[in-house]
Amino acid sequence: MTEQSVAPATLEPAGAKPRFRMPHTLVLMFALMIVALVMTWVLPAGSFETEINDAGREVVIAGTYAVVDDHPKMSPLALFTAIPRSLGQAQDIIFFVLLIGGALAVIRETGAIDALLGRVIVRFGSVPSMLIFAGVFMFAFGSATIGMAVEYIPLAGILITLCVAMRLDAVAAIGIIVVGYGVGYGAALTNPFTLVIAQNVAELQPISGWGYRLVWYLPFVLIGVHHVWSYAKRVQADPSKSLVADIEEAQPPEHVEPPPMSGTRLTVLLTTLGALLLLVWGITQRGWYLTELSALFVALTIVVGFIARLKLNRVAIVFSNGAAELAGTALLIGFARAISLLLEDGMVLHTIVNFMASPLIGLPAEISAVGMLGIQSVMNVFVSSGSGQAYLTMPLMAPIGDLVGIERQVSVLAFLYGDGFMNMIVPTNPVLMGIIGLAGIPYTRWFRFMFPLILKLLAAAAVALVIAVQIGYA
Repeated sequence: MTEQSVAPATLEPAGAKPRFRMPHTLVLMFALMIVALVMTWVLPAGSFETEINDAGREVVIAGTYAVVDDHPKMSPLALFTAIPRSLGQAQDIIFFVLLIGGALAVIRETGAIDALLGRVIVRFGSVPSMLIFAGVFMFAFGSATIGMAVEYIPLAGILITLCVAMRLDAVAAIGIIVVGYGVGYGAALTNPFTLVIAQNVAELQPISGWGYRLVWYLPFVLIGVHHVWSYAKRVQADPSKSLVADIEEAQPPEHVEPPPMSGTRLTVLLTTLGALLLLVWGITQRGWYLTELSALFVALTIVVGFIARLKLNRVAIVFSNGAAELAGTALLIGFARAISLLLEDGMVLHTIVNFMASPLIGLPAEISAVGMLGIQSVMNVFVSSGSGQAYLTMPLMAPIGDLVGIERQVSVLAFLYGDGFMNMIVPTNPVLMGIIGLAGIPYTRWFRFMFPLILKLLAAAAVALVIAVQIGYA
């Protein structure tokens, strides 16, 4: 999951000037809270009139913004009281994330995920094109459905060994993993860490609009596959074309065999797939929401533990550790919510929305949607946590969409594309830096490999957003 920090610590050489390090995301969030508080002191308070639309959501009414002259200024103490208040307000999402983290940890403990991915890699290992397609597709599917990413790291050594045996290199091997997970997060189908949270903030039903996202899933995967395969063919034809031919650290590591696929692990995988299908049915047919979805993952944990014959104490320990791994994400969600809470209490949230939306009003909605994609892409440089970014930007993007005539589902789509695709290149993403660090790939070389793909994916995303506006995607 992109929320976990895996980047290894590095030591500075003695006497060397310390390099600039991007602050931890939580530090950035608190800095943004300070900025938000200051904005409540310097910006005029104001608000739009709102109404309940046909879908039952409260939306702002264009042209009704008015300044509120007598709104009191906020106390500096609000900077600190906003944190527990925001954690309380976001508790349903926070507990949902923690419970899913625990459930996925138990599934990983069985070895079923590693066995499945390892089997796919070995099965297609003699055919580079099929290995790249199958690998990108599988990694993308895992990320698009249950938000996997850091779980792929143990497979890096296997992929690099296979790729080098086929006269490829570490960049092609790691490209299969990172492109897969980045495309999966962008083309999210049921991802609980980005899609569900963004739709919750935008007051949309969880995983709604999945049909249109599914239509674009395969094209995005194919764009990623084509990019990796084009590079791989060049390296096969001339190994000196490798971006890491001169990097000793990027040569193949010791091979590690994946766990074998057993009947127990296959049953775990089928049970997990059944739970995902039940999730879709419950949401679409029974109106399930976060409470029911959280309960489903708790039940899945118990069933998987029983199938794998794990001792109850072991299930409890692994579940707790999995939830603990996402404690940082839970705090990011709370801090991000605190930013909008401060802006709401100071009555400047609508002032900012009015300022950002004013240049877009009168422009075609298609251009506005593409502009949202640009904003989300830039934001991911500073807030690499998808969950945190959803809580930070969606309170602004949703009402801006209301004002410029863009459905909230389109606003969510712009967020998904901006967050997911940029995950593959921004140096503030700990999962990315952890993976390329373990593979010995310098970031500058990785940037050269990935930047053209980012341009292709963002261009395709812009087309998808334009079409979504034209067909009234809601």
